[in-house]
Formats: sequence, C-alpha cells, structure tokens
Amino acid sequence: MSSIVTDRGIVHYETYSRGKPVVLLHCWMGSWSYWYSTMEFLGERGYKTYALDFWGFGDSAKQGSFTVDEYVEMVDQFMERMGLVRAPVMGHSMGGTVTLSLALDHPDRVSKLSIIGSPIVGSGLSLLLKISGYQQVGWLLYSTGLLPFIMKALAFSFTKDWRTLMGMFERDLSRTTMESFSKSIRDLRETDLRPRLHELQVPTMGIFGRKDNIVTPKQGEVLKKYVDRNVVHYFEGAGHFPMLDETDEFHAKIYSFLNDTE
Repeated sequence: MSSIVTDRGIVHYETYSRGKPVVLLHCWMGSWSYWYSTMEFLGERGYKTYALDFWGFGDSAKQGSFTVDEYVEMVDQFMERMGLVRAPVMGHSMGGTVTLSLALDHPDRVSKLSIIGSPIVGSGLSLLLKISGYQQVGWLLYSTGLLPFIMKALAFSFTKDWRTLMGMFERDLSRTTMESFSKSIRDLRETDLRPRLHELQVPTMGIFGRKDNIVTPKQGEVLKKYVDRNVVHYFEGAGHFPMLDETDEFHAKIYSFLNDTE
C-alpha cells in the first residue's frame, strides 16, 4: 500500500507496471480497486497506471469538504508529487466529473480524458443518489443499515456481475465516513459543467451503458453537444459498470483511445 501526504491529508494510491502514465479515478462509494482489471490490462500493454482513493473513501484521509473542487485539487497535488506533469486521466462516475473539472481548472495536467457513466449535470443522477445528499436521508441510509440492504436488493440492476460489485461495495462502505458519503453526493447533485465545457481542448471520450440506472446515459449527449473533440460510445448491454459488464469491449475502447495520435 502506497500513500503521499498532501496539505489536506494522506492520499492512498496503487500503481501497476511500467511505461506511459495513466491516472484512474474511482466512483462515489468506491475505491481504487474498481480499476484493478483495467490496471492489469493496460500494464501488459506499456502503461503505468496510478489509481488513487479520494479523501473520505478507501484508505485515504477521512477529513475534508468532500467536494468535486476539493478532489480536483487533490488530484492536482497528487500528480505534482508523483512528477506527472501531464497525463491521460480516466474517471468512473463521480471520478469522471472530477476528471472533467481537473481538465478545466488545470488544462496543462490532462493530455486526454475519458469519463465512464459520469454525471456532467447533477440532474442526471438517479433519484436514490439525489436524495442521499440530504443530511437526514443520508444519515438514515448510512447509519441504520438500510444502504447495504437497498444495494443488495438493486445490485442485479446495476451490473450483470452483481456479486463482484457487492463484494467491492461491502468492503468500501466500511471505510467510508458518514460525512464523505453525504457531502460528496450532495455536491455532485449540484454540479453543472455545461457552461465551461467549450473550454476543453483535449481529446475527450465518454463511455455510457444504455442500461445505466444510476447515471442516465443521456449525459453522453451532453458531452457530444458541448465538447468539440469528443467521441462517445454506448454499450448496449451494460449498466453503470461497463468495466464489469462488457470488460473486453471496454478495455478495447480505452486502449484505442489512448493510442490514437490524432
């Protein structure tokens, strides 16, 4: 287990292999481990991957405001400490929102970006995620044990490989604080990046599962409308976790994107 100390606390991260750097950012309620198979795939093809835990999740520090802006600064500091002047950045769900914001606030950091099932506008979140941002609802879900029960009941609708998802979720929930659980999704719910998307000057790829019931796949149309250098892929058989539902196709798309020199 590796970590660095930033001005707001410890950031835990994992790396794999050697080669050209790629930074990977996880989803809300997740951790670096959601990227494990992708790290192996890219590592075998000449890339060194860096997957980190956001503050409040995984094994990173548990203090902070847990906002998209704070996570942007966290990733910027991480890249600075690791000597990553400029690199491709990929993010799943909330991690993709952070990726877009990083490219907007620190354009020299990001050479390419990819978002996977990410909300560009907070209204694209499912109702369950939207209401989780209200303090009383968040407390009810998190503190009474309702959240694991709801997740187990709905997991089959999130991904085909729901058993793997539940294993990761149960492990990561135990390392997530009530504050990070509620505050991060509250800030995500209020996010709207549309007014600034025209500023993006780097190749941008979006991957969305047609069966995603956590973040509407219509967010892909937002990317198409507001970002000039874009490519959007829809995975017909995937939900919110295309890396689990259609692993081979998912890896093929990101590898092609990383190697495209256009």
